Amino acid sequence: MRERVLRAWAESPARFREDANAEEDQALGGYRDRVVIELAQNAADAAVRAGVPGRLRLELRGGVLTAANTGAPLDAAGVEALSTLRASAKRDDAGSVGRFGVGFAAVVSVTDHPAIASVSTPEPEPATASGAADAAGVVGVGWSVEAARGLVAGIASLADELARRGGQVPLLRLPFALAGADTPGVPDGFATVVRLPLRDEAAVALVRARLGEVGPALMLALPALERVEVDVEGDVRVLTAEQGPGGRVTIGGTVWRTADAHGRTPPELLADRPVEERARPSWQVRWALPETPETSGTPGAPDAAGAEVPRVVHAPTPSDERLDLPALLIASFPLAPDRRHVAPGPLTDFLVERAAEAYERLLRDHRPVTPKLLDLVPGPVGAGELDARIRRAILGRLPETPLLPLATGHEDAVEGDGEGAAERRMRGRDAIVLDAPPAFVELLASGDDHGGAVLPGLLPPGWPARHAALGALGVRRVELADVIDELAALDREPAWWRRLYEALSGASTDSLGALPVPLAGPSADGWERGGRVVRGPRGLLIADDSLEPAALEALGLRFVHPEAVHPLLARLGAVEAGARAVLADPAVRAAVENSFDAEEPDGPEEIAEAVLGLVAAAGLDPGEEPWLADLALSAEDGDLYPAGELLLPGSPLREVMAADAPFGVVAGPLLERWGPEPLAAAGVLDGFALARGEDVNLMGVADQAESFDLDGEDRWADEILDRLGEQELPPLMPEFQAVRDLELVDDWPAALRLLAGPPWRAAITDPAHVTLYDGRRATVPSYTAWWLRRHPVLDGRLPEEFRLPGPEGDPLAGLYDPAPDGLDERLLLALGVRTSLHDLLDRPGGVAELLDRLGDPARSVTRAQLGELWTALADASETSGTPLADPRTACAPWSTARWRWWTRRTRSSWTVPTSCRCWRASRSSSPRTDGTGTSPTSSTCPSRATRCRGRWRRAGRNAPSPRSCAPSCPPRPPRTRRTTASSWTARRSRGGPATAVSTPTARTAWHAPSPGRPTAGTTA
Repeated sequence: MRERVLRAWAESPARFREDANAEEDQALGGYRDRVVIELAQNAADAAVRAGVPGRLRLELRGGVLTAANTGAPLDAAGVEALSTLRASAKRDDAGSVGRFGVGFAAVVSVTDHPAIASVSTPEPEPATASGAADAAGVVGVGWSVEAARGLVAGIASLADELARRGGQVPLLRLPFALAGADTPGVPDGFATVVRLPLRDEAAVALVRARLGEVGPALMLALPALERVEVDVEGDVRVLTAEQGPGGRVTIGGTVWRTADAHGRTPPELLADRPVEERARPSWQVRWALPETPETSGTPGAPDAAGAEVPRVVHAPTPSDERLDLPALLIASFPLAPDRRHVAPGPLTDFLVERAAEAYERLLRDHRPVTPKLLDLVPGPVGAGELDARIRRAILGRLPETPLLPLATGHEDAVEGDGEGAAERRMRGRDAIVLDAPPAFVELLASGDDHGGAVLPGLLPPGWPARHAALGALGVRRVELADVIDELAALDREPAWWRRLYEALSGASTDSLGALPVPLAGPSADGWERGGRVVRGPRGLLIADDSLEPAALEALGLRFVHPEAVHPLLARLGAVEAGARAVLADPAVRAAVENSFDAEEPDGPEEIAEAVLGLVAAAGLDPGEEPWLADLALSAEDGDLYPAGELLLPGSPLREVMAADAPFGVVAGPLLERWGPEPLAAAGVLDGFALARGEDVNLMGVADQAESFDLDGEDRWADEILDRLGEQELPPLMPEFQAVRDLELVDDWPAALRLLAGPPWRAAITDPAHVTLYDGRRATVPSYTAWWLRRHPVLDGRLPEEFRLPGPEGDPLAGLYDPAPDGLDERLLLALGVRTSLHDLLDRPGGVAELLDRLGDPARSVTRAQLGELWTALADASETSGTPLADPRTACAPWSTARWRWWTRRTRSSWTVPTSCRCWRASRSSSPRTDGTGTSPTSSTCPSRATRCRGRWRRAGRNAPSPRSCAPSCPPRPPRTRRTTASSWTARRSRGGPATAVSTPTARTAWHAPSPGRPTAGTTA
């Protein structure tokens, strides 16, 4: 061989140059760092040829790399192939990996003296006593750069070329037979050994690094190798490959699942490939994936032995084509001349599709089917062109591949293949994933006696709804809010809904606003089945243990079914309601207001039964919920009355009210059923009713925008506003209470004795307090005291006509009669009974009242008393700066003051009567009159509201209003408001544009100016 090569070089120096350049290109180019891989590949091919398990021992000691392998020994054809380029001796071996004839050139990159020794027969001789094979059974071949250079130097025609190359010659083209001590010893049990004395420290470092990379990828790419031993300066590690069923391979303790595909290559795909490649028309693809949950063995991560699995395509040995898929790909891709990259062309396209099919099968057979399967779905971005093409091919197939497990049955599900075939899987495009708590997903996926799964095709709990791989598989993601919205159409028992709420207890409430809730109520299957289902818990009632929702059906309340109650509903706005909370529900108030018009089956009796049950359970006090007075209740006469117009049989009001008062007596069965306390709390009268309110807007009461249905309440509010003067904002009364139905009293002595006791006494004797806009508080008369002062309630006369009993010589004696007996002093003071001359003159209008009394011909005083009175009047006039009139017309100051008062309120231009005698004759007991002698509150005029209230309510809502029931009553003269809303606003804005000002009250906000009232720009 040497002679032929040297002769060829001598005859053609260009051939020498060609061989030298080709070997240098391989050593420094495509095979520069492949020495360990090529040695392993040759070992695998030797095992295949011999049909024995492949074993390889790699040892680095003292700067020498040795590789011993089992299998077919090196023969003459093999030596010739090693000493040539691109002339492999394995072209007829279909199962061999090497096929290019250049792999051994990798040794040139690290050594100048490679040597190979091999036994002369396939089966090595038994070991001798010394442990080495018999020298006669071992043959060896070696190469030496110095020997080759010496031979080339002896050829004159190559001298110039050798000098130009600096002494660099082709190493492997000139083999030398080894004998004796130069022949490497073949270890026991091996057939061939390669010895590579490494050139320098750089070569040692390179080999050490490549030995550290020996791992599962090498064993998977070269399946003929069953055992690989790596010894680096005494540090030994062993890799074994155990083939198992189902394509499993165990390497270094890690189980790899493989998916293999192979076949014959269509001839048309090889048309652009070299001749020797066309002579081997077969292809193969292998995917390998570690089964362990850890990352050991995953491409790019260290395996159990510490080696890193490179993220590259193996064809079948590692290439430079990056592949970031989570599995290892080994395929017979055609390589470019550099043996580092895949060559483009139809064969590559064909193998890309076959690799995608094999990867699809790898995922379909993956066990167990857990969410980790999603990590094996390729992403859209590849690490290179080949990676991107493989990803696209895989992603195009996966949506139609049954990969995903079923939480429930699905008509399109298929049985799994191979191991675990009983497991049903579905395609990605048929699957639904829900981003919700696992318990909720499991509940929706399970069926029950009343229906199947809520969402067929739902993925089991624990699958991440927002994983990008689910979108690649075609899985439809459903938001929790969308599922919640669809649940209202389900027909499930209340207990099922409670399980649903329990499953959602850990979910965010943002998506649960429309959560369906079964209501308590009758259905076709009875109360146990529940009534209708509504969307959204907000505003629903959750009955406590004291309530029975079935008893409250007539009120139209929306109670959560007791079997569906869960704390989640309260978090979403449902009200945990006892009797008091239920009474506060607007539906109860609406039912009470419409109780007269209610029709069967939920008529007035049913509504009354439900409301009185709530009142009894809540333990309300009388007057605590004044709107209950509108509840329709049965009376003794068989008619329906508002509760506020019914009396208990033993009520003292039956004795003090007028005969035509619109009151009935509560029916006996109703009283026996509930007792007096709940009925009184519902508004049935055992005594006078009390009207209560908070933050009452006095301006609204004065203008009748707010009303407590009290007689003269607007005039009372008017007088308070007069006393307070002009205000920036409407004054508010934080606490208001007043006695009702005073205008219906007929027996005032008995009524006053009743009013003198609790709780009515406080409404008379306690003054009211008003909060002004600047935070100050003003004390004003209460409504009840105000009303009693202006009506003849003491012996048929006004309380202001009496005085408290005083000592002898009281200056008011004769002018005022002593107050009747039977009432205590504090109550008399609240009624306006006069106390002393000093207090009288200090009162607004006190001077005019005293002069009026002095001018009354029916009154007489002593001379000494008169002097004292005029002295007090003179002092009061001097203090106030107001001159006194002629005593002979002593009534004029009274009438003039009153007419000034009237003119100020009515804005009229009426004049003072010329005769105070006719004025006194026409004056009634009320200080307000229209000058005709008829008082608006005289006995000839019934009450504007209360007296007609009962008949109006019983007649129905279409009957005339209380304001029109007494057309003979003279209309009240028009009033004007002290300060308009616009002027208040303009004053607060300091000259800026007027804006609306609103002050919330118990019943309504401060109202806008009514027609005819002064507005901005007018004088109030």
